[in-house]
Amino acid sequence: MRITADRNVCIGAGLCALTAPEVFDQSDEDGLVHLLDPTATTPAAREAIQICPSGALTLTD
Repeated sequence: MRITADRNVCIGAGLCALTAPEVFDQSDEDGLVHLLDPTATTPAAREAIQICPSGALTLTD
């Protein structure tokens, strides 16, 4: 399984970075999602994907 982050959809809410800081961060330049580990499908990462307000995060096989 793999996480993908669509920066064109991201609104920079930062919930992903707050929920799973080992997997997600925010860019210093524009505040958009920065994916640190696309293979980390921890419970926190899965929660971050579910609560993303813009739907920018997805989990694929």
